[in-house]
Amino acid sequence: MNTHSKPDIEVISVLPTGPARKTPLLFVHGAYAGAWLWQEYYLPFFAERGWSAHALSLSGHGESRGRDHLDAFSIENYVDDVREVASMLPVRPVLIGHSMGGMVVQKFLEHEDVPGAVLMAAVPPRGLMSASFGLLMQRPKLVFELNSVLSGGLPDLNTVRDALFHGPVAPQRLREIAARCQPESMRALWDMTLFNLPNAARMRRPPMLVLGAEHDRLIPISEVQHTAEVYGLRAEIFADMGHGMMLEDNWREPAERIALWLEDQGF
Repeated sequence: MNTHSKPDIEVISVLPTGPARKTPLLFVHGAYAGAWLWQEYYLPFFAERGWSAHALSLSGHGESRGRDHLDAFSIENYVDDVREVASMLPVRPVLIGHSMGGMVVQKFLEHEDVPGAVLMAAVPPRGLMSASFGLLMQRPKLVFELNSVLSGGLPDLNTVRDALFHGPVAPQRLREIAARCQPESMRALWDMTLFNLPNAARMRRPPMLVLGAEHDRLIPISEVQHTAEVYGLRAEIFADMGHGMMLEDNWREPAERIALWLEDQGF
């Protein structure tokens, strides 16, 4: 069953048709995106396997509140969004965060417990500074184009391809994704770069899974490995994938790994 709520916080849910597993999943999107990021593949995939799968749009994103004052939102505001949606669920969910959403999950763990957390191409605990500098040196045009999106411009198709994909992708699909991209809060970006980085010493440490992509231009392998090292884990890197791991043609590979990990943890 699919549900799509339109309150202050947009939540897209896909529920199992049969008995549900005991622990729901809550997916947190990255910058420039919304709950739609998970809707095509991941929510149905996990619901078919018995998990109640939910994705929220953070404040100022998708159909959630605050689109007209996006730049006012901080990472802590996004943490509050996750807390609000998690509190609506019957039991505490496993949090699955991508990119900026992975940073939000890490910050959430400074405040509250969850059964488990999955970080997919997540902004690392040391923030965006290192990754941004590397991107500026290697692909300055991509940095310029992403900055234009901050100002409300639509990304061109080459920007979408470079930022999200490694495998082949049809122009029509690129156009559809580009049309759904949106500006990001400058305040949140500064938080992730310098001003509000995760404090690992304060964080709860539930079971965690750290995943990355071989050809990720935004959060490269070295940054994923740093994240895993901070939490005493080993990063798992998927070949032939870019940053948009849930959108690539081989999206099933990380999805199946997450499902296996969830089962191993008894979720």
